[in-house]
Amino acid sequence: MAQDETITIEESEAVETIASDTIPKTKKYGIRLGVDISKLVRTAVEEGYTSFEVNGDYRLTKKIYAAAELGTSDRVWDKDGLKTTTTGSYIKIGADLNAYNNWLNMNNSIFGGLRYGFSTFSQELNSYSIYTTNPAFPVAQRDVSIKESGLTASWAELIVGFKTEVLNNLFLSINLQLKRKVSEDEPEEFDNLIIPGFNRTYDFSQFGVGYGYTISYLIPLYKK
Repeated sequence: MAQDETITIEESEAVETIASDTIPKTKKYGIRLGVDISKLVRTAVEEGYTSFEVNGDYRLTKKIYAAAELGTSDRVWDKDGLKTTTTGSYIKIGADLNAYNNWLNMNNSIFGGLRYGFSTFSQELNSYSIYTTNPAFPVAQRDVSIKESGLTASWAELIVGFKTEVLNNLFLSINLQLKRKVSEDEPEEFDNLIIPGFNRTYDFSQFGVGYGYTISYLIPLYKK
């Protein structure tokens, strides 16, 4: 009789151990909304730079998120004998894949993603310098006001980064972006030096780079 009671107790402990080892992990599904802090800081400290971006994602599956960014930009370029003003807005739409396996109740991510970006903007040439190799003549600067509106550009973008949940549903994230121009409208009398959302352009390359540092909040809709 004592032997039967011992077996019953051992079996009960085994069942409890199995049950504790197989507690399912629940994942939050919802909309995460945020802003790019790096653009706010640069707007505050950098002369000639004004930019604002909101971003968001929506969890589709355990690993895949639909994602988008929407922003505005007003930037002055004053280098290399040129001064231009670029004003416009942009949108980027795509998806992210989380490659990080979270522990129980964690919602961090190491992600990679793709975006399609589209921008509409205006360019204004404010002044330019006339280059000369003759030291007897000073470099002449011409002040002008040549503006062209209704310009557009599009690009494909690869993004990598990570998100960390610092408080319940509150996330900090940093990311790096590699962009490749797909299409571009150029002003008739000068080139685009900056495209909102794409950033700096180069004559010898169709590629561009960018980065972001965001704070976001998850609005949970349900758990799975």
